[in-house]
Amino acid sequence: MDFTAKQIAEFIQGTVEGDENATVYTFAKIEEGKPGAISFLSNPKYTHYLYDTQSSIVLIDRTLKLGKETRATLIRVENAYEAVAKLLTLYEASKPKKKGIDTLAYIAPTAQIEEDCYIAAFAYIGENVHIGKGTQVYPHTSVYDNASVGENCTLYSNVSVYHDCKIGNHVILHSGCVIGADGFGFAPSENGYDKIPQIGIVTIEDNVEIGANTCVDRSTMGSTYVRQGVKLDNLVQIAHNVEVGENTVMSAQVGVAGSTKIGQWCMFGGQVGIAGHAVIGDRVMSGAQAGIAGSLRKGHITVQGSPAIEAKNFARSSVVYKNLPEMYSDVNRMKKEIEELKEILNKKK
Repeated sequence: MDFTAKQIAEFIQGTVEGDENATVYTFAKIEEGKPGAISFLSNPKYTHYLYDTQSSIVLIDRTLKLGKETRATLIRVENAYEAVAKLLTLYEASKPKKKGIDTLAYIAPTAQIEEDCYIAAFAYIGENVHIGKGTQVYPHTSVYDNASVGENCTLYSNVSVYHDCKIGNHVILHSGCVIGADGFGFAPSENGYDKIPQIGIVTIEDNVEIGANTCVDRSTMGSTYVRQGVKLDNLVQIAHNVEVGENTVMSAQVGVAGSTKIGQWCMFGGQVGIAGHAVIGDRVMSGAQAGIAGSLRKGHITVQGSPAIEAKNFARSSVVYKNLPEMYSDVNRMKKEIEELKEILNKKK
């Protein structure tokens, strides 16, 4: 379906510069633009592509000053990145959704599947499972007994939702994601380690997206919680009895140990590790590979390093760390000089 610059500008409250009848039917990166595509520019280091791109339309910020004329029609908006996100959402929503239950899927007799669902071949839906309206379950995905999945969810291939777990509305679970595997609970004994039964569940609230091969473990008792609006990247580990607060985001390979409580609107870079039984306040920002060894209850802080400290202190410490070899040599030289001075002074006594 083609859209004109005028139609797009009206939808995102933008201003057209150039041909308002220019049409597009697809998206492209600005450096890989082609006729009929719409691109966007939000990072200043890509500005030079604006003048040579073959894209028909480019979204730019209102504040951007042009160095020369462009071939493409421009649409100026308050924030180009946010504007293209709106367009991509509209584009995705316009795609037809699959519906129906494949004859090769297994649906337990007591399961309840609401209207407009899609259950693909080789999907498994267990006893007393409830699948909400408009939800899509792709091949080789399993939803075990007594679990529930809300409306308009997408469970891609090879997802496992263990027994009794609860998935809210508008949730996306990417391939290989496991919800509700046993928490890592073992008691040392004379013969090794005795398994502690994990009798709790996992609760995933609305508008959550969980990446490929990410695991959210069931609680020992009660529930592990992933609150509304949380976004977890691929290869994230959420341990038993953890609570991840609303609208918190985690990049790949973040690990959260058991019984930790994380506040709202936190951001964790790749490979951040968080110790167990910690309390992390709201709006904690953590740089990649940080090791958070204890609680940060007050929140509203940016940390980095391992053990994690405030980012400004980490930056200053990094400067010192880089100079440690020279400082070590200087200290040894000074020690030698001090010993020599002591010998001289002792001889004079």
